[in-house]
Amino acid sequence: MSHLPCVEIEPQSPATHAIIWLHGLGADGNDFAPLVPHLTPPVAVRFVFPHAPQIPVTINGGMRMPAWYDILSMSIEREVDEQQLRASAAAVQKLIEREIDRGIPAQNIVLAGFSQGGAVVYEAALTFPQRLAGVLALSTYLATHATIKPHPANVDVPILIQHGSLDPVVPESLGKHAYQWLLDHHYPAQYQSFAMQHQVCGEQVQAMNQWFQQVLA
Repeated sequence: MSHLPCVEIEPQSPATHAIIWLHGLGADGNDFAPLVPHLTPPVAVRFVFPHAPQIPVTINGGMRMPAWYDILSMSIEREVDEQQLRASAAAVQKLIEREIDRGIPAQNIVLAGFSQGGAVVYEAALTFPQRLAGVLALSTYLATHATIKPHPANVDVPILIQHGSLDPVVPESLGKHAYQWLLDHHYPAQYQSFAMQHQVCGEQVQAMNQWFQQVLA
């Protein structure tokens, strides 16, 4: 079975947990790897950073670049190619299954995603048929809120949403909309806002570490 190509960072002792972390539009799996030395999970974690395929992106004039799905317009509703998004979510679920095959149970696996990657993570996690450890949604939105078909296995999965209050790329209103949707559907979601743009800041990393202590302990 073929899988997405990935950057993988192994812990010093044999991995008992995994974090699969998706980058944003135009980046690749190396984008968040430099964060690993600043993260302090309480267990031995394998970090998996997949690379998105190169596809034409409509909002960038059809230029080919790493993308999880095509973005058709930059309207506040973020018109996207849902078929491509779901294909990417299925590819991420294959990575979850590979970790399970490697001996890491689903309940020890976190999905994390930034921006476009976060939209894929929402779809992949909420529809996965086994309970996961958690979902980390960074500067992102729930692109498939009108069509997603959640699986009951993850109705109580812990979800941490982090967003920049000054984000000019994915407005914070989209992050808050996802948060409200999750609350309306009874997910145990948390929302954290930081005075930053479309990025990651040190204060945010500290909050991530606190959350990892909770969901991976």
